[in-house]
Amino acid sequence: MHDSITDVPGVRVGHWTNLEAATGCTVVLCPQGAVGGVDVRGSAPGTRETDLLRPGNLVQQAHAVLLSGGSAFGLDAASGVMRYLEERGFGFKVGSAVVPIVPAAILFDLGVATPGVRPGPQEGYQACLNASDGPVAQGSVGAGTGATVGKALGSGQATKGGVGSASLDLGGGIIVGAIVAVNAFGSVVDPKTSRVIAGPRRQDDAGFLDTIELLITDQARRATPPLTNTTLGVVATSATLTKEQANKMASIAHDGFALAIRPVHMMEDGDVVFALATGASQTTPAPFQRILAATIVVVAQAIVNAVEHAQGLKGVPSAREVVKV
Repeated sequence: MHDSITDVPGVRVGHWTNLEAATGCTVVLCPQGAVGGVDVRGSAPGTRETDLLRPGNLVQQAHAVLLSGGSAFGLDAASGVMRYLEERGFGFKVGSAVVPIVPAAILFDLGVATPGVRPGPQEGYQACLNASDGPVAQGSVGAGTGATVGKALGSGQATKGGVGSASLDLGGGIIVGAIVAVNAFGSVVDPKTSRVIAGPRRQDDAGFLDTIELLITDQARRATPPLTNTTLGVVATSATLTKEQANKMASIAHDGFALAIRPVHMMEDGDVVFALATGASQTTPAPFQRILAATIVVVAQAIVNAVEHAQGLKGVPSAREVVKV
């Protein structure tokens, strides 16, 4: 166990990272196919192939999920993931052809990233080449390279976001894992202590402010350009789930968002969670209630891990660089 989403058999993760330009993308590969679900909660999403994952639609399985920086431009990286899978014969069979199913979502890092540099098809392909089932690199990597959090007082007092991952072994071959790219408007809170661990920085850098309090007391000023946020996640399990159950898993994952990001799903967030069920476990029926509870826990922990592993970039300090009170 690596305490990451790659503990789920059949799942691999790869990043493409450009630290100089402060952008990147992350691919979650499940080439053999996994029953997929999705839940879009943010008010400013940028997505691809989400309708396909909803119950009632033809295709049942996805073969990868792409999370990308670069705003809407970053959706192009999914083409590289499709090429990687097609070359290896993975995808939805259509006669003699295969069509890889690659849902994708993007976050807005253009306020930090170098203008004109964003993930594209080659970068998505490279992320696939970099993928493994080993420990997942966390922090300022992949889709979280240019991510920031706590922007209620403007980007000048924001803190570095990033990518985090976590997993739980429920026994009987049932594993639940998550990976999250955290680029939130709100503050990040450790659910175990209710302490803000990343958010709007105090002027003296002696800790963090509470975003909800800033909003309620009208201390927050609109200093950040619109649509500069979005937290993206993928949750996965080795259990055998129906498409309806996978969509419920994606839905309840947002409870993990709410535990660790306060507030979440604001008008300038495009928050999206994808779910993947690989069916690697032979345990039937799947302990669905336990899987849902574990999903909340691993998502919240992945968010905490993201900011705790992040490194400062482009003048935005990481949480560990800020002196805590």
